[in-house]
Amino acid sequence: MRIKGSCRCNTVRFACDAYAPVPYLRCYCSICRKTAGGGGYAVNLGAHAGSLAIAGGQGLSVYRARIDGEVSTGERNFCSRCGTFLWLFDPSWPALLHPFASCIDTPLPKPPEVVHIMLRYRAPWVEVPRGKRHRHFDEYPDESLEEWHRRLGLLSQD
Repeated sequence: MRIKGSCRCNTVRFACDAYAPVPYLRCYCSICRKTAGGGGYAVNLGAHAGSLAIAGGQGLSVYRARIDGEVSTGERNFCSRCGTFLWLFDPSWPALLHPFASCIDTPLPKPPEVVHIMLRYRAPWVEVPRGKRHRHFDEYPDESLEEWHRRLGLLSQD
């Protein structure tokens, strides 16, 4: 599925082919929560890195978080003008790109279930939804982004 996204001030616009376009998880880790989480969490999609097309790339900046004292290889790309976080790219997995669902302008499918991860790091003010459509993990989920999409028949064939 071809998806398009942009920052709030429209300086940076991008498009990419998402093989996993359904917003399946909410990450409550301190990095996601503090850099890109509007609800105390961030939601990433799965896309093919080679399909990324960028307009306004001069407005991009990269943030690399410290995790356990080490600088992460993950590159969180954001607009240097308005601060909107756009996508995560990690050269350790060069074929993958993870756009933040919050900046996608293309209508995205509604998820049939939501996976809540890194709950041990959530802010105390955040209320986590419960119910049969919600799965909860203190840290990492038991299946990957691609496995979840595959199990539910949601992988994009475009």
